[in-house]
Amino acid sequence: MTGTTITVGAVDDDRMLLDGLRLWLADVPRIHLAATAPTVGELLTPAPAPGPEPAPATPAGPPCLDVVLLDLLLRDGSSPSDNIRRLRAAGPRVLVISTVADRGRIVAAMAAGADGYLTKDHDLPTLVTALTDIAAGGTAHCPELAFAWAHDDTPARPALSPKERQVLVEYASGLTLKATARRLGISPHTAKYYLDRVKDKYQQAGRPTYTKTDLASRVREDGWGPD
Repeated sequence: MTGTTITVGAVDDDRMLLDGLRLWLADVPRIHLAATAPTVGELLTPAPAPGPEPAPATPAGPPCLDVVLLDLLLRDGSSPSDNIRRLRAAGPRVLVISTVADRGRIVAAMAAGADGYLTKDHDLPTLVTALTDIAAGGTAHCPELAFAWAHDDTPARPALSPKERQVLVEYASGLTLKATARRLGISPHTAKYYLDRVKDKYQQAGRPTYTKTDLASRVREDGWGPD
């Protein structure tokens, strides 16, 4: 974030929605809608300014953004998962917005690296809260996302026992294994046993997980957070 201002981009091929976003966010303190585009490619590679010489105020390359609002289904036929990965690779965090609350699409978006998912019928305060939480490193929660996570039984998302999930979340949050064991009222040996089981289940699901950073990524991707 630039100081205390959250710099936002938006990718949507609905011009009326983009105009509405500009009006919505124009008077919101500490949130600046800096760039909009109908495709991810156009957001990341802005067209040069018209005229014989580029305008000095137009920087080369993608804008520096904290969060991008990404429409799930764009008319260019691009893959939602590919769009999310492209944006995350470029730096910004991603809040997916959509007219649909399809469980499979929500799960796939989060697995691709999205930091939140909102349907377009939410109000401005909900959007602002989501942007603020994501810019701070969190995840934007909503009823649709919670429902999708609760009912996700795809093979890529291992079925963790309650205790395995507790150890994963506490350890991935930054605690040592001893501190995790102390918080859960179990021995360090038992905590390590559960953690090894978590890693093994992710390995079997085709998602190798070795380091604490890997574990933190799995918590975010799969929504393994406090209920």
